[in-house]
Amino acid sequence: MAAEGQAPTAGEYIVHHLAHLQNKKPDGPFDLSVFNYDSLFFSILLGIVTCWILWAAARKATSGVPGRFQAAVELLVEMVENQAKGIVHSAESRKLVSPLALTVFVWIFLLNAMDLLPVDLIPAIWHVVGPALGLPDYMRVVPTADLSITMGLSAGVLLVCLFYNVKIKGLGGWIHELFSAPFGSHPLLWPFNFAMQIIEFVAKTVSHGMRLFGNMYAGELIFMLIALMGGAIATVGLGTGIGLAIGHVIAGSAWAIFHILIITLQAFVFMMLTLVYIGQAHDAH
Repeated sequence: MAAEGQAPTAGEYIVHHLAHLQNKKPDGPFDLSVFNYDSLFFSILLGIVTCWILWAAARKATSGVPGRFQAAVELLVEMVENQAKGIVHSAESRKLVSPLALTVFVWIFLLNAMDLLPVDLIPAIWHVVGPALGLPDYMRVVPTADLSITMGLSAGVLLVCLFYNVKIKGLGGWIHELFSAPFGSHPLLWPFNFAMQIIEFVAKTVSHGMRLFGNMYAGELIFMLIALMGGAIATVGLGTGIGLAIGHVIAGSAWAIFHILIITLQAFVFMMLTLVYIGQAHDAH
């Protein structure tokens, strides 16, 4: 950040807000011993909140006229179940896949919704608490704007897909598919088939996580730029300051309203791709 007593520049402000609370400095771009404590904390916390919301809905469910909360959850459950029926045709698999897809949607929606909090709210609190605990003054609150979180989520989906590949086709049947599709079962084609299968798994996993990360990272940056507009009010004259203040409120409100659509859409897309990939694991080539 800027020197003591000086306001940070726009670049320093953004760089500081994009830094994670980590256990150590990375030794390279692929240092797997580095943990982003802030992303892990908010992901686990909101995962617990997700489980509590769904548990509370199930516990309070009645056969009579539902309340607003129960009705909202029932609509969500019905939507996810209908999507699952159209993609995963095994009723037995849907007993696990449908609740999984529902959990994924609610969890990622809540993770994305952290972007609607004021940019400096939690970092300002941490600015006091962190140094008092002897921790660095860094705090990011949108877990899905962290590539390690989104890639971890997509890797989890990959593991579920591998599980269903083996469960539905058998270990031998899946291995046979790895070497016989998509080009045919001739032995000379085995290396090409296997390479294409691995590329497909990697491409789906990477694109699954990168899509969510890219959209949320861009949204977070726009909120930071809007916050900078508000921060510039103190450095200009009265007339310009009033104009910036009005622009700051209008831009922030408009982007927040539009961002509600984005965070919902990204949660839905991630859930749908999860269902599609699991559905593909049930199909034989």
